[in-house]
This record gives sequence, C-alpha cells and structure tokens, in this order.
Amino acid sequence: MEVGQPSWWNEARAHLSNDDLLGPVIQDYNDGCLEGRGDVFCTVIRAIVGQQISVLAADAVWGRLEAFVGVITPEAVASKRPDELATCGLSRSKASYIHGLAEQSESLLSPDWSAMTDKEIHAHFTSFRGIGPWTSEMVCIFALLRPDVFSIGDIGLIKAVQILDPTAESKDDVLRVSKRWAPYRTAASWYLWRMLDPVPVEY
Repeated sequence: MEVGQPSWWNEARAHLSNDDLLGPVIQDYNDGCLEGRGDVFCTVIRAIVGQQISVLAADAVWGRLEAFVGVITPEAVASKRPDELATCGLSRSKASYIHGLAEQSESLLSPDWSAMTDKEIHAHFTSFRGIGPWTSEMVCIFALLRPDVFSIGDIGLIKAVQILDPTAESKDDVLRVSKRWAPYRTAASWYLWRMLDPVPVEY
C-alpha cells in the first residue's frame, strides 16, 4: 500500500492543469498534495467520526478519541466499551459502529486491495455496519489512493463544483461536470476541497 504522495499525482496534476475550470484552482493551490497514511483502519474510523458533522467538530472529536484511546488500532479501540468511546463526543451509534468494526477488523482489512476494482472495494466496505458510500469513498481516496474517486455524497465537493459551474444545479449535473476530470477525480476532489478550506483535508 502506498504511503505519502500517490505515484500518479504529478501526472494527474499536469492533466487537470489544462482544464478550464480546475486549472486556475490548481495554480492558486500549487503547494502540497494528497498524502496516503497507509492505514485503512484509522482512515475508516476517522471518516466515521466525520460523518455528517463539520470539519472543525470532527477534528475536535478525533483529538479527544486519540487522547482517550491512544494510537488508533483495532486492539486499542476494541479494548474500550462503546459507552466509553461515546464520552469523546461520539454519538451512541457512531461509538457502536467504531467498536464493532474494531472487533471485525480481521475481515474488514483482509482483502487484497490491489486486486480489486473500486466497485468491489465499495461493496466490501459497505457490507459493514456504519460504513456507507461516503465513508467508503473517503477510504478509497485517503488510504487506498485510488485515482478516480468522486463522492457525490460530499457536500463540500458539490458546493465547490457549483462555484466553478453555477449551471450544475443538481447532483446529476455535478456528476456530469466531474466526468471531465476523469481518470483523476481523486486529485480533482483534493483541489475542490482546498477551494473551500486552504488547509488540506485529511482522513
């Protein structure tokens, strides 16, 4: 599993720099890049923490969770009760999901990701309680570094696309616009998020 800058990043950046909509954004934010941490479990948990709350709120909860659990590993998380995890600011359902995934980590993390298509990876992840399409897509972007992921369930991405193309009024319109950035929609997503927040998104 890759760690740090994806092997395809420079090619993606060069490709997207020629795009009329995204090219100027890349010029504005030409520092930094997506960086993989190589830790699928940690990314899954961080994405669940971030479900349906603001980035600031998610960062605060994540900080409390790390302070309470220590390094986020399946063993460390499973050693805590769900009600204890909830004291970090997690909803009871999120605490239950996270604890359950820690207990099921062997099957959660067992696949050979390199041998799977994006569709197969999403089917695997979403078979677990607590992991929906958005969470699976965040894992594909930030842990597995798949190059062509665009999450239509991400409010920030929708907002950024609509800023670049005000005619993209519906989700179908946003998806249509995103296709112009294939096969590097993961990199496009990273730059779209930076339009809204200069601090790079991490999961």
